[in-house]
Amino acid sequence: MIAIDMHVHPGTKEYLVDAGGKYLKDALTYFHKEDAVVSLKEMAHYYRDADMLGVLLAWDTETQSGLPPVTNDYVAAAVRKYPESFIGFASVDPWKGKIAVDELTRAVKTLGLRGLKLHPIAQVFYLNDRRFYPLWESCSALKIPLLVHTGTTGVGAGVPGGNGLKLKYARPIPYIDDVAADFPDLTIIGAHPSWPWQEEMLALAVHKTNVYIDLSGWSPKYFPPALVRYANTLLQDRVLFGSDYPFLTPERWIADFEKAGFKDEVRQKILLDNAKRLLGL
Repeated sequence: MIAIDMHVHPGTKEYLVDAGGKYLKDALTYFHKEDAVVSLKEMAHYYRDADMLGVLLAWDTETQSGLPPVTNDYVAAAVRKYPESFIGFASVDPWKGKIAVDELTRAVKTLGLRGLKLHPIAQVFYLNDRRFYPLWESCSALKIPLLVHTGTTGVGAGVPGGNGLKLKYARPIPYIDDVAADFPDLTIIGAHPSWPWQEEMLALAVHKTNVYIDLSGWSPKYFPPALVRYANTLLQDRVLFGSDYPFLTPERWIADFEKAGFKDEVRQKILLDNAKRLLGL
């Protein structure tokens, strides 16, 4: 295994069409991936042939979008069928309250999923809203990481009004910072370079050792110098490779990563070692 891709969406109809609706249709256009839909089998073979393990993410924005989720059962079934290609992270709709907490527990204890993925912009919530603290308590009790979207998003991108989606929900400080402080035993992964708040995310990760950063969704050739500098030094043990498949492919990401100024020993940590340690593999 040469790498663990910490940020993999199903490149299937269930996610890109059914669960995504107009929001992901715009994202595919934004990333020039209008023909991205594949079967789960094709996707699994892609990761197997690349000698990578992909962290496959569920998706649930039902309360806000009215669209069906990519269920935890769907992701768990994919992991069972293709264990050489995937491990799975759950998603829940935070607005479902106790139902969300119970579903997260089921997803981890019964289905064997290994983390929780949330998207505050698409799900329309602030991470530090006390109404959602039972979810963070459950993550801590279950000893799973929380992977949370930060910064701008391709969802709804490139259209007037962004399809009504608001970027403010994905700002690292104070929203992620508050939760990281209130739950020091909870591992939080800030997904993506957090533009336009990259400096905030770096400061947060330097300050709190329970915070990691995944580098998905951007080609490394566009990484700001500060991100490369901190990944090469103070944060080298808490930065993770992620592609954001199917919007950005792992081979494109890694090809640009090789030229982006990362130290040899740090590249190995980012591509594989840090994720193995975090996931207990």
